[in-house]
Amino acid sequence: MSDVIFREAVRADLPAVLALLADDVLGRARDFTEVDAAYEKAFADITADPRNQLIVAEQDGELVGCLQITYIPGLGRHGAQRSLIESVRVRSDRRGQGLGRRMMVWAIDEAKQRGCALVQLTTDKSRHDAHRFYLNLGFVASHEGMKLPL
Repeated sequence: MSDVIFREAVRADLPAVLALLADDVLGRARDFTEVDAAYEKAFADITADPRNQLIVAEQDGELVGCLQITYIPGLGRHGAQRSLIESVRVRSDRRGQGLGRRMMVWAIDEAKQRGCALVQLTTDKSRHDAHRFYLNLGFVASHEGMKLPL
């Protein structure tokens, strides 16, 4: 297995990122693989915002993973900045090979370099394998998350 490169996504990556998002049970129900105006706008908004990064994992010229990092300033914890990691995906044929761990370690290191006091994430309650994965990385299920669809 050759080395994996982590980098910020470019517009040409968008179809592959959408395919990664749709490549699981929950994603199939809520994400599409075709690029449309809504995805174009979301990608442009993410890449224009210095507090957001859409990161892709590239191996042998193919995208094999992605995640989004948002850096959030706050007054809590004595003005601490936090890193929010979302939309973590590893291509289904690459799962179980340590790529997800490498992606998360990379993202955590980025948060440290930016001076974040903590890294947080949410994961769907039905994703039991993901829960074990994040616990093994040292995350603690310290809060109950809630969402309100609008």
